[in-house]
Order: sequence, then structure tokens, then C-alpha cells
Amino acid sequence: MKAGRILAGVCRRINSAAGMTFAMMIAAVAMSFAVMVMVAPSTARAADGSANPVVASIGDHHITQSEMDAAMLQSLSKSQLFDLRKQTLDRMIDTYVINDAARKANLTSEAYLAHELKSKNPVTEADAQKYYDAHKAGIDAQTGGKPFKDIKGLLISALQRHDDRERRDALIAKLRTDEHVKVALLEPRVSVASAGHPWTGGKDAPVTIVEFSDFQCPYCRSAEPVLKQVRAKYGDKVKLIYMDFPLGMHVHAMDAAVAGRCAAEQNKFWEFHDAMFSDQTKLDAAGLKASAAKVGMDPAKFNACLDAKSGINGIKSDQAQGERLGVSGTPTFFVNGRELVGAESEKGFSDVIDDELSHSGGTQTQASAH
Repeated sequence: MKAGRILAGVCRRINSAAGMTFAMMIAAVAMSFAVMVMVAPSTARAADGSANPVVASIGDHHITQSEMDAAMLQSLSKSQLFDLRKQTLDRMIDTYVINDAARKANLTSEAYLAHELKSKNPVTEADAQKYYDAHKAGIDAQTGGKPFKDIKGLLISALQRHDDRERRDALIAKLRTDEHVKVALLEPRVSVASAGHPWTGGKDAPVTIVEFSDFQCPYCRSAEPVLKQVRAKYGDKVKLIYMDFPLGMHVHAMDAAVAGRCAAEQNKFWEFHDAMFSDQTKLDAAGLKASAAKVGMDPAKFNACLDAKSGINGIKSDQAQGERLGVSGTPTFFVNGRELVGAESEKGFSDVIDDELSHSGGTQTQASAH
């Protein structure tokens, strides 16, 4: 688990707890079947020994397992299919290198991992307090502002799991290096039509980050400090482009998106962008107008633009494009066309950006914004 994603999240279109749970359950079932089909289709056997059993009958019409699996795979986006393949491939590689290392150490795989991953420095309450203090804004956005004492136990557990996973990841990375592992699976890229949208960073940067965001989404807000870190770290090597994806579950999200476009007309988008994310309690019409005046906009022009809902067609166009690309929640990022979903960590961005920069200075696959 990446450090910044201990409590990270994403605002989803499904906004009820029951709906979210059901959607996650369905996704998990679909993934399980997809992995089975992709990894070992020749070994999938029914109880009667058939390699392609009938799974349903409609009168004289039969639906076979292979037909069902093919239809299911067709319903997955390229990004979802890549994720499933990558997860499966990683598990296969990791299992092999661990088993091989255990064999060389004359240990079982379980004994080898227990020996190598034994925690020497368990997470303490002081560690949890330090993390809480450093990430309070993001934690507050995801817990509703609960004090440290109320989430201390959960935070210690989460940090311990994070540290355990970090040690395991470090061990796996070493074993992969020792075994000279090479992965040829290519991640899919998409082309995002982002011309004309607000941008900051290097005009001709080798790496473009397109963000689909919602000004009322708490996870979009918690992603802001990380984006600032990324921009500071890479400077003109990175261009950040903002695109609108207001969710219906957020009552002021559409008005805030309109306000952002009104601010752009006065060349004040990024100042207003920061003002809206700094205080998400002021996204009603009165709050937006007050914030516009504070960042130095012409109040009359801004108010008229907001009241007229100028730019709403462009916002809906962004939403439609996002849906075509498989965006279902915010924030969603495309780094040179490679998808990252949720309030990603600085390391998560850096891993992708560094990889892009290592390939001939980065490959621009997205439309430039002017």
C-alpha cells in the first residue's frame, strides 16, 4: 500500500452504502471469473468433467461457460482488463520468486516469509500521532473531522499493515531483481481531448496529467496537497490540466464547476480553484460570489456568468468524455494517458512520471491545452 493511500479514497457515482457494497461485491465476482478465464482457461472443468459446461438453459437454448466468460470480458474496459492481468501476473511472478528463495534457504514458503518479514519496529501511538498531524487535512476529509483519540486504533492498524506491506514489497523487489524478472505486459493508454482547458506547469512538458475532478468531492480536496508536491518536484516537466466531472451526489458541484469556468474567463481559474478547495462549505451561489470578489475578479461579470450558468455545455461535454474513458469517480487522473484513480500519493504519481520521463523524455499522448 502506498504511504499516501492509507486512508485514501474516491467519490463514486454510487452514493448509498448499500449500493456501494453491492457494486463492490459484483466487481469482485467479475474479477474472480475474469482471472480464472485469463489464467487457466484450459483447466476450468465442471463437476461432470466438461471443459465448457452449460451454465443456463432458456427453453432449447443453452448458454455455455465460455460464452458467459467472453461476454463478461467484453464488458470490462481496457484499463480494467489490464489491471486484472497485471494483478494476476504479479501474483504469479511473486509466488515463483518467493518459492524459489524458500527452496534455496531450505524452508517452506511460509517459514521463509515469516523469517524475512518479522517486524522489528511495531507501529506505536507516537508514530500514529505523527502521521495524523502531518496528514490531518486529508484524514479529516475522509473521517468527518474525527479527533485522533477516536481513530487512534484504526490508524495504528492501518499504519502497521502499511509497514508490513512495504517490507513485503521491498523483499519482492529484491527477489525480482535477483531473478532478473522482465515484464513485457503493456499498460493501455487513452487519448484525452483536453485542449482549451485550464492548465498549469510546462507548456511543452513531456508529461501531461489530466485530472477529472469535482470541487465538492472531499477526496479531490485531499489530493490537492499531493498535486502541489508533484508540481514543485517536477516543475516544467509536468503539465496539469483540469477537467470537470461534477457528481450528482454533490448538490453544489455543478454550480462550482460553472464558477470555475467563469473564473477562467477572467484568467483567475487557478486562484479560484484553490479558494474553492480550501473551503468546500462555501460552494453555494452566495459563497462562490464572495470568493470570486476575494480573489480579485470583476464581481458584476462573474455574477452574471454564474447566474447564466455559462459553460454548462462544456462541463457536460467533459462528463461525457470522462464516461467514455471509464471515469466513474473523482478524482481520476490520466498521466500521459495512463489512468490513476483516487487520492493518489506523491510516490504513486512519481512512479508513473519517472517511468514516462525515462522513455525518451516522456511520450505525450494527450491533446495539448492552449
